Amino acid sequence: MNDIKKINVIGAGLAGCEAAYQAAQRGVFVKLYEMKPKKFTPAHHNNNFAELVCSNSLRSDDISNAIGVLKAELRELDSLIMEAADNTKVPAGSALAVDRELFSNYITEKIKNHPQIEVIEEEVEAINPDEITVVATGPLTSEAMAKYIHGDLGLDGLHFFDAAAPIVDFETIDMNKAFFASRYNKGDADYINCPMTEEEYKVFYEALISAKEAELHGFDKESQKLTVFEGCMPVEVMAKRGYETLLFGPMKPVGIEHPETKETYFAVVQLRKENENGTMFNLVGFQTHLTFGEQKRVFSLIPGLENASFLRYGVMHRNTYIDSPRYLTHNYSLKSNPKIFFAGQMTGVEGYIESASSGFVAGINAARLARGLEAIDFTDETVIGALSHFVNNGAYSGNFQPMNANFGIVAPLGYKVKGGKKARNEELARRAIDKIKSLKDDIQK
Repeated sequence: MNDIKKINVIGAGLAGCEAAYQAAQRGVFVKLYEMKPKKFTPAHHNNNFAELVCSNSLRSDDISNAIGVLKAELRELDSLIMEAADNTKVPAGSALAVDRELFSNYITEKIKNHPQIEVIEEEVEAINPDEITVVATGPLTSEAMAKYIHGDLGLDGLHFFDAAAPIVDFETIDMNKAFFASRYNKGDADYINCPMTEEEYKVFYEALISAKEAELHGFDKESQKLTVFEGCMPVEVMAKRGYETLLFGPMKPVGIEHPETKETYFAVVQLRKENENGTMFNLVGFQTHLTFGEQKRVFSLIPGLENASFLRYGVMHRNTYIDSPRYLTHNYSLKSNPKIFFAGQMTGVEGYIESASSGFVAGINAARLARGLEAIDFTDETVIGALSHFVNNGAYSGNFQPMNANFGIVAPLGYKVKGGKKARNEELARRAIDKIKSLKDDIQK
């Protein structure tokens, strides 16, 4: 029994599940600790693993985008998160969106039925520094664990605020005013579009910027400054930046026309399927921190949503992440203790797939450490590696901020490509996939 290679994983979100699964697939026994269902964070609501608490979209699947390349890399390497997403996807044009309940169920079943994984339902308040451990407790890690990380481990914490969009009942959307279409007619017509005239937009805009915001929850009140991550900014905060800001963001009308009349509009609100059956739709880009009453009042001004039933109102919560360039290696392990790894949004990666990616890297390298193998460096020629290297140093300036997958953090080609930005991105994508394939044999050991 003493020869059994073992690691601990704390937290069964996307990063923790990916880490546990990858380690287990490599013959390592995993103890996966999850405090649900005994205890929940303010953002979580069901008992299953890998719960999606914000949007159900995993963003673009096009490899001319870095997030599309990241998905392709993870698919090539048999990622559990990508397997679940591909098996539970709902129509969303060129994006990859999932039925969040089926997605979470799929991952939960895979983890609980894996012979190399033992699930332990309890809160972990401290880490044994002598045991190989992946900490993936999420951006709303429990108070006890947060104190341990910041105190005993000596890792300074930073935080920002993250917001989720409201969800409406499809049956209550007035489809005499709204219509199905995709931007530029790309892919299937999977989005519901609620069009606005200039006058309707003006009324909506004035109501939005003057609406009352909700008070911060108790777990957020300790913050003296509201710092919002640009990638998940509340729509009311965005609107206050200027009258036309929303017209270049979530209400952008460019590329959208009525499929029958070919009419174009001053502004358009898009809604995306939230579940496989198409009974629920979320307001794309409408993350918000308005009070529930104000959300009902203001968003009912959107044509087609006058009598909409809101199945879930938007919410806002604090996300905590560590000052990773000071503390983590490019394998997500602690510089001060290589047996302790971190994964997920608390490392400063931002986004569902980015979190899964960090769990993948941490999980396989924790398993390799347990088996006496050298760590794998994915290199910054891949998007997986570019994220881990960004977290490791990321042009550190003393003000580390969360980062999505993007080509700006990927190593440049070193040569010019004809055909502009799209052609260059496609060449970066080709190089990244080739690099992953060349590492695959070692990664899968």
